[in-house]
Amino acid sequence: PVRPDIQLDQAPELVKRAVDARDGARYIWQELIAPYLRQTYDDTLAAATADGGADLLISHMVTSMAPLVAEKTGIRWISSVLFPMVFLSAYDPPALAPLPFLRTIAAIHPVVARALFALGKRSVRSWMAPVAELRKELGLPPGKNPIFEGQHSPELVLALFSEVLSGLQPDFPPNTRITGFPFYDQEPDRQCAPELLRFLDSGEPPILFTLGSSAVWVAEDFYRTSIEAARRMNKRALLLIGSRGNLPSGELPASVAAFDYIPYHSVMPRVSCIVHQGGIGTTGQALRAGKPMLVMPFGHDTVDNARRCTGLGVGLTLSRKNYRVNRVVEVLSELLGNTAYQKAAERTGRQVREETGTVTACNEIEKIGVRLVNSLFREHTK
Repeated sequence: PVRPDIQLDQAPELVKRAVDARDGARYIWQELIAPYLRQTYDDTLAAATADGGADLLISHMVTSMAPLVAEKTGIRWISSVLFPMVFLSAYDPPALAPLPFLRTIAAIHPVVARALFALGKRSVRSWMAPVAELRKELGLPPGKNPIFEGQHSPELVLALFSEVLSGLQPDFPPNTRITGFPFYDQEPDRQCAPELLRFLDSGEPPILFTLGSSAVWVAEDFYRTSIEAARRMNKRALLLIGSRGNLPSGELPASVAAFDYIPYHSVMPRVSCIVHQGGIGTTGQALRAGKPMLVMPFGHDTVDNARRCTGLGVGLTLSRKNYRVNRVVEVLSELLGNTAYQKAAERTGRQVREETGTVTACNEIEKIGVRLVNSLFREHTK
C-alpha cells in the first residue's frame, strides 16, 4: 500500500470533483497528491528496498514519487502511460478537457502546438513547489516537471494503448514502445449470470450503457435517460450500473436488464452498440468488441479518447450537458442506421484483436531484465 489512502465512502464526492472539466486536474494534484508527497515517497521507498531491494521499478502515471525513488536509489526504472493525451504531442495534439477547441488551433502546425503547450505548462508551474522542496530535502537536483516530462523514464516508456488511437510520434519520449491494450477484467473467470444469458438470448442484441469504474459514482440521470431513449427507439437495453443506487425507482421494462458488474469481454461482443464515458479501459474494450459507440466524456482523457474514436469513424460523441433523451435517440439512430459506423468498428476491432498488448509489454520489461542480469553478472565476474 502507498499513501494517500482513499476511503470508498469518499468516492462520489472525490470523483465528482476529479472529473470536473475546469478544476479536476488542479484538484487531483493539489489536494489528492501534493499534500502527501512525503508519505507517498516513504511508502514507495520502503516497498522498493524491502527484502533485499527491488531490481526494477515500473511506475504508473499517478505514482508521482516513483521517479524520485529510482533517482535516489539507482534502481532501474520503467514508466508507463495509459492513453495518448499524456504525451502532449505537437504532431498529434490532444483535445484537453478544459478547452477542447484549442486542439483545432494546435493542429495548425507543431510550432503552434508547442507554444500553446508551453503556456499551459507555465500556468501550472506553481503546482510543483512541493516537489521542489522534497527534492531539495532528499539532496536531489532540480528535476523535470513530474506532471509532464518528469514522469517518463529515459530507459523505457510503455504506452499501454493501441496504435489505432495513436502511432509513434517524433516528439514522444525516447524509448517509447506502443504495446497495445493490456486488457483487464475484474473477476475474469466469473461466469455470466443465467438471467443475463436468458436476456441476451431472448431478442435482438441490446444497446449497452455503461460508465466504467469511476464515472459510475456520479451517474446522475444517465441511466434514467438511457432507459427512456431505448424505450422510444423500441430497442432493448443492457445497463451496467455499478450499484443498485443508480437505478431509477420502479420496475424495469422487460426490454431492459441491469447488472452491477459484468466482465466487458463476455458481453460487449453480443450487443449492437455501446454507450460509455470514454475512459481508456472501457474505450479499449469497446474497440476490441468491434461495435459502434456513443461516447459521453466526463473530463480528463475521456474528451481526447472520444475525439480519437470519432476520428476512426467508429462512433459519435455527445456531451454530458446534451445527454438528453431526444438527442440520445437521434445519435443512436444514426449509429445503428448507418452501416459505415458498423464497418469501421468491425475493421478497427480486428486490428485491436490482433495486438498482444500484455505479451508485448511483458517482453519489453523482460528485455530490460535481461540487460540488468547481464550487467550484474559482469560486475560479479570483475
